Amino acid sequence: MTTVIRKPNESLDNLLKRFRKSMNTSGTLGALRRKRWHVSRGELSRLKKRKGIQRARRKQRRKETRASR
Repeated sequence: MTTVIRKPNESLDNLLKRFRKSMNTSGTLGALRRKRWHVSRGELSRLKKRKGIQRARRKQRRKETRASR
């Protein structure tokens, strides 16, 4: 469980921002979303493959745009 202690003279907006950041870095929300529905092993591998392809395409586009500069 992620806890955030309010600092002296800290606004609630900054406190909430720090809390969200700590939740993202801890991976708690991602785990919760993954466990919300059952995903079979085959579906999980297909998702991983699709995300890997997207990542490779994004990396290739970035490389092409940097080369054209």
